[in-house]
Amino acid sequence: MSEATTAAAPEKLPKDIAAAKGMVNVQINGKWHRFPKGTRMIEACREAGVIVPHYCYHPKLTSPGNCRMCLVQMGMPPRPTPGVDPEYDDGGYQPIGWMPRPVIACANAVSENMGIRTDSEMVEKCREGVMEFLLVNHPLDCPICDQAGECRLQEQSVGHGRGISRFVDMKVKKPKNVDIGPRIRLDDERCIMCSRCIRFMDEVAEDSVLGFTQRGTHTTLTVHPGRLLDSNYSLNTADICPVGALTSNDFRFQMRVWFLKETSTIDVNCGTGVNITVWTRGNRIHRITPRRNDEVNSTWMPDSHRLNFHYIDGDTRLTQPLLKTAATHSPAAWSDALKTAAARLKEASASQTAIIASARMTNEELHLVKKLAAALGGPKLALVPREGEPDDLLIAADRNPNTTGAKLVLGTDDPYKELAAIRKGVESGKIKSLVVLGEDIVTDAGFTSESLANLDFLLHTALLANPTASAADIVLPAAAFAEKRGSMVNLTGRIQRLNRCVEAPHEARDDWEILRDLAAAVTGEKPDLFLIEDVFKSVAAEVPAFEGLTLSKIGDLGKPVVETDHRILLLEKEKERVAAGLING
Repeated sequence: MSEATTAAAPEKLPKDIAAAKGMVNVQINGKWHRFPKGTRMIEACREAGVIVPHYCYHPKLTSPGNCRMCLVQMGMPPRPTPGVDPEYDDGGYQPIGWMPRPVIACANAVSENMGIRTDSEMVEKCREGVMEFLLVNHPLDCPICDQAGECRLQEQSVGHGRGISRFVDMKVKKPKNVDIGPRIRLDDERCIMCSRCIRFMDEVAEDSVLGFTQRGTHTTLTVHPGRLLDSNYSLNTADICPVGALTSNDFRFQMRVWFLKETSTIDVNCGTGVNITVWTRGNRIHRITPRRNDEVNSTWMPDSHRLNFHYIDGDTRLTQPLLKTAATHSPAAWSDALKTAAARLKEASASQTAIIASARMTNEELHLVKKLAAALGGPKLALVPREGEPDDLLIAADRNPNTTGAKLVLGTDDPYKELAAIRKGVESGKIKSLVVLGEDIVTDAGFTSESLANLDFLLHTALLANPTASAADIVLPAAAFAEKRGSMVNLTGRIQRLNRCVEAPHEARDDWEILRDLAAAVTGEKPDLFLIEDVFKSVAAEVPAFEGLTLSKIGDLGKPVVETDHRILLLEKEKERVAAGLING
């Protein structure tokens, strides 16, 4: 017996040191690591920088262990003979006895002094066998499959497959191009029965509509009789499908993913502020997918939010400044539009002027709204509330993405309270001059075209042609959420960063630049802010919650800046499943 295995135990063993911290020592491919008790083997390997191939496993779902791709070799110290003390090496670890058969890494937790091998000959042979079975009936339609470029089956067949097939019989035929819901398609021949989609609908979306039918090689995925996959979270199943079995009706056959540029940003459809990735090419958005942030949206997002981007390239998009002359709008140069707007705004007193801004604006834009209001002598200022039904998962009742930020930047507990007074003032004729920033107040705020006709001057910044723009004397084309940079604070008090994914079309400008130039035109001073980073510094200097922050320090996942009582129900439910040991989270 070697000296290493017969050495006496050190005074303080690694297992005792780890146990004091609630952790265990695990050897992975010859190197020792420490992990919290209860960590799944597959997650321990990932944290150690060793990727274990898998299909059915997902950290946010239960582990059924049905794909068998994550097989590894496990070892534990041999059980000592009764009355004999355990043996330790010089490092204080017991020698590991390796099991002659593999185990699945997704459903087994690590334990003290456990050994894991992911690269042994037995493991490699097992993976080759699993891949061979998975490919037996899989169609060879990679060139026309929408999953090409991000297909886990394709990737792992290259890395872990045999390279040849011994199967010579005809492949089993299954339903193809099945319309199982309004936003998603099913190709059963590509399905590898990982059951991720079924578990997502059961455990996260809480709509048990998917299941397997038939047996053996004839097993197929299907919707329950009389049902459709019509949940507002259905497209998450396409995100987590490791093959091309489930695809989005909106994106399929539109673009190959390897041509697309990925930009990390946030969703602006409600106050949750879901983290997203925007996929673009040629200054056009092709799809939006959720981005993992365990403090905001886990790894999911609602369909209604992810599909709400086509208006950016719509036919009603405003692309150049417009001046109204004799009831008709005509294109104008930016310099003329700003000069005319400033002159008209200065004709009315502060008591006869009002500003309606938007809680869909960034913190930087709202800060410049304050500057514009100060330049105009302090007129009434209000935002437009936007409420809807929450869904007990991710969609908040507050459909504005930056209500919390507006409260901080504008220094008020209720940035919406003056809206009714402004509406009444417009209807009575007491307000003569109105600036509307990013809101269609005819459609969303109770104003009418008749009441707007009482105004002497109406200035409107907007993305799309709308009833308010039709009534406006000057219309300035602004930027969409994907065309600008800045920051917002979600309902939980987390500041997050909005990033530019595409450029604004033609002559449309970033909102903060419009507000800066408009305020400068009113005061006659030269602009002193030239970068969005400078605007954020100006905000941080006035808002204590942002002290010490810069746009870069916010990071891709954001930072909490203020305490609120808002809770994201999907995350609360996820925490319960983690506490119950059902998922890793």
